Amino acid sequence: MDKFNVFAPRLVEKAELFTSGHRACQGCAEALAVRQVMKALGRDTIVAMSTGCMEIISSPLPTTAWMVPWIHVAFENSSAVASGCEVGMKALMRKGKVEKKKINFVAMGGDGATADIGMGQLSGAMERGHDMIYVCYDNEAYMNTGIQRSSATPFGASTTTSPAGKKSIGQQTQKKDMPKIAVAHNIPYVATACPSFPFDLMEKVKKAAKTPGCAYLHIMSVCPTGWRIPIDEGIRYGRLAVDSGVFPLYEVVDGKYRMTYTPERLRPVTDYIKGQGRFRHLTEKEISQIQKKVTQDYETFLKLSEGR
Repeated sequence: MDKFNVFAPRLVEKAELFTSGHRACQGCAEALAVRQVMKALGRDTIVAMSTGCMEIISSPLPTTAWMVPWIHVAFENSSAVASGCEVGMKALMRKGKVEKKKINFVAMGGDGATADIGMGQLSGAMERGHDMIYVCYDNEAYMNTGIQRSSATPFGASTTTSPAGKKSIGQQTQKKDMPKIAVAHNIPYVATACPSFPFDLMEKVKKAAKTPGCAYLHIMSVCPTGWRIPIDEGIRYGRLAVDSGVFPLYEVVDGKYRMTYTPERLRPVTDYIKGQGRFRHLTEKEISQIQKKVTQDYETFLKLSEGR
């Protein structure tokens, strides 16, 4: 078991590049994830962010929570804009109009902006091999506009557009596997992370920044509002997602998988599901079905990380 990336102490940047005073909901783990990402990236960073929760809460006119150059773009455009920034700034450096130095070009979006609306632009940026990082903050629905389903909403979850009822289990399809889609583009670095494991998350952000070419980070971002959990339980549910195998922590370097944290023993999926209002309608049979899928997927990740 490799706990090094998860629990080992690190020198953490004290400066807050995503500041307090924004309008995130109480207990928002996504805002915490953004804070950790920015601490790992540092000041020499340009961010293009899609419309979504973090854009709305961080930029109420005339204020901003961002201490780096930050561009708000349409839902689908962050990867295209970040790739344009990368090409443009490097051209200016070649011409001697801008000081030559390492700059982190970062696109950010939620699961809707990533897995749905911005899928084409992200695919294009990865295929072209831009020297940039894409960060998906996955809270598993369109939370900002009223908790509508996205293609990253897990099977069985009830949302306002996939409500549970007498004839519906809620979300009818399985969660889209965006990290695997990124791996299929043959980019040099792909990783999953969760702010409940901060050192693991920040280490992966630093690796992504050092990697030449395009990197993709998929961050589980617990949403107490949309998941119907107490506002002080976001960190606990992030840990439960990982410890139950629902959201494994791994990285893929040049196509090779490596688990960065493996629980000594997986907790049952019930521990993760219970307490979440979006799953309260599920029967034991349906939870058993989810458990079977989680177990199969987790065993597949273990085999991939062992090179089998």
